[in-house]
Amino acid sequence: MYALISVLVVSLVSIVFAIPFLLKKKISSKTLLFLLSFSVGVLLSTVFMNFLPEVMGHNYGISVSFYILMGFLVMFVLEKFIHSHHQKKCEKNGCGHSHAYHLAPINLIGDAVHNFIDGLVIAGSYAVSVTLGVAATISIIFHEIPQEIADFGVLLYSGMSRKKALLFNVMSAVTAIVGTVVGILLIGKLHGFINFIIPFAAGNFIYIAASNLVPQLHRHCKLKDTILHIFAIVLGVVLVALITVYGPVHVH
Repeated sequence: MYALISVLVVSLVSIVFAIPFLLKKKISSKTLLFLLSFSVGVLLSTVFMNFLPEVMGHNYGISVSFYILMGFLVMFVLEKFIHSHHQKKCEKNGCGHSHAYHLAPINLIGDAVHNFIDGLVIAGSYAVSVTLGVAATISIIFHEIPQEIADFGVLLYSGMSRKKALLFNVMSAVTAIVGTVVGILLIGKLHGFINFIIPFAAGNFIYIAASNLVPQLHRHCKLKDTILHIFAIVLGVVLVALITVYGPVHVH
């Protein structure tokens, strides 16, 4: 029940943060930078305060190391797949609006796979404890916000209408619900799924924070930007620390 409620909240993010685009309003760069920085703090602290301690409590071995690396590499390959197809289509057709139905499907497929993995992570996290599930859900929400904004922007740039872009974005977000349902089924039937999904999620989160978000922050090097980054990252760490210390006990 917790997992399904959480994934519904995550999926609603796609709709809520598309509203400014539907109203033809821009989201300020300062707001995006704050969200990116906050997400870095939440993602990394979830890994080091929740995922890894949970893994360490069940004997950290070579298999766990492999699962963490697998989580990192899966996200790397997924992004390489998306970026390489974007580049090929741009080289072939140019990067004007006429290439809408070439870029959009690749972007949507990549987003759908990413959301499906998020759903698996939510299901596996709640199977361990409510605290871990809440921390994972918050992490996913805050890295989904800038991602969904970017994805929606790509669909619009590709030539889609605002309503059609919103519809496809929502359809892509639904795969997170599918991932959670599949995760719940696998937990009951596949022995060792939880032992796999938690370190796999750790690798995912490390990649997203270190390879996606931090490089974006380094593009803004003014003193006021740096202060904003540090403040938001620390705020994200504090939030996860509070959840970890005062969150609900294990559910099993």
